[in-house]
Amino acid sequence: MSVDDEPKASAPRPDPRSDDEKRLHELGYAQELSRSMSGFSNFAVSFTIISVLSGCLTSYTIGLTGGGPVVITWGWLFVGAMTLLVGLAMAEVCSSYPTAGGLYYWAAKLARTNGPAWSWFTGWFNFIGQVAVTAGIVYGSAAFLNALVDLQFGFAVSLRHTFLLFAVILAAHALLNQFGVRIVAFLGNVSVWWHVLGVAFVVAVLVVKPSHHRSAEFVFTEFTNQTGWQYGAYAALIGLLLSQYTFTGYDASAHMTEETRDAARTGPRGIVNSILVSLVAGWVLLLGVTFAIQDYAGAVAGGPAEIFIAATGETTGKVLILVSFVAQFFCGMASITANSRMVYAFSRDGALPFSDVWHRINKRTRTPTNAIWLAAGGAFVLALPALWNKTAYLACTSVAVIGLYIAYVIPTFLRLRQGAAFKRGPWHLGRWSRPVGTVAVVWVVFISVLFMLPPASPVTRDTFNYAPVAVAVVLGFAGIWWLASARRWFTGPKVQGSAEELAAIEHELREAG
Repeated sequence: MSVDDEPKASAPRPDPRSDDEKRLHELGYAQELSRSMSGFSNFAVSFTIISVLSGCLTSYTIGLTGGGPVVITWGWLFVGAMTLLVGLAMAEVCSSYPTAGGLYYWAAKLARTNGPAWSWFTGWFNFIGQVAVTAGIVYGSAAFLNALVDLQFGFAVSLRHTFLLFAVILAAHALLNQFGVRIVAFLGNVSVWWHVLGVAFVVAVLVVKPSHHRSAEFVFTEFTNQTGWQYGAYAALIGLLLSQYTFTGYDASAHMTEETRDAARTGPRGIVNSILVSLVAGWVLLLGVTFAIQDYAGAVAGGPAEIFIAATGETTGKVLILVSFVAQFFCGMASITANSRMVYAFSRDGALPFSDVWHRINKRTRTPTNAIWLAAGGAFVLALPALWNKTAYLACTSVAVIGLYIAYVIPTFLRLRQGAAFKRGPWHLGRWSRPVGTVAVVWVVFISVLFMLPPASPVTRDTFNYAPVAVAVVLGFAGIWWLASARRWFTGPKVQGSAEELAAIEHELREAG
């Protein structure tokens, strides 16, 4: 037999899986969710949840009473810089572990000892923070809508009316999320341009329309303490909640990585770019609104909606309120999206009661439908005190900041403990990793204590900050469950199966779709 007649070795078959799917398999999970999001769409979800037209406007009165214009103007830049450091540290870890579980998965993998415990409590902090930020976003948008329908239809602004609108908007967000990731991604892309152009439009109108503006001295130096507390410094620190609450939710880019292409790079970029763009856009918006204040007392009582009406007239003011509300609606929708993905991933690993229910995937839409409704239901329950408590919104924002930021920084703390043993992904900070991470941890410890404190004096039923109570209840439940049971069976993120089993799961979903 000639050499040419000898049987030739068959060429190895190319692996049909993408690099994203290979990495997800290495992390132990099947590609159950539809990986159809671009890097821009990933960024759009986080940018939409930060939503300067939502956070800056719905919490604006927190700044007005806690320090006034000087805290609003300069506090935004300072808090934004601190937030960027937190986001940079998170992004580096995200590049190494691009999974929907995000923070609690990272904690399990980065902990030198007691990985399951670190993972458990990180996940629960993230869960309560995500539920709270959804409640805060949607309730804030309901308050804006209540002001608009009051002007248009006489639906008076009241705690009960605002809560009714809150419930309707929350249900609408959940229903929208059921239609699948593609429509959410599309609306997220639209939302980016709505926010950018919306900020430009609102600021342009507030520059052109008012008969007079506040002076630069007022905007950049005026200090006001209307918290009831004697110490101005304390009031100013409370006022920082306006900025810190707005800069939340950018962990959404991590939770959406299982649905994003080139996730190890685009996920981290989504986190960092959403903070940077929001930092610039938010400052421009806050300057525009603060320069346009006509009556300070009216602004404190009615918030930005009152500022818009007083500065531009009723008709134009309604348009500005509508532009802001649409942005806030996009924000609430994206918050439900990110929250549901965290619930889906956490229940995939058995860490929530009735995990089998919350982990189920709608095979037609490839979305975690049950997790979507748990996210909406949790936000509804957390906001219930708003029916009688005037500062319930502020409590929701405090819970959001405390829960989310503790979850954000635990993986950073554990990554610092790893030192050189940390395996970097393709996106990393290099030699800046340790100083950035250290400052991020210190900052989060500081704000976690700060926003537990009472924001107004005297402390009454109407002004009571129930944030410590909400956090204590959730963590008490998680802690008791851990000690009584979970520590014996929760081992951290689970591996779904062998390569063949993961492929079988994916095949079944493709066939069903």
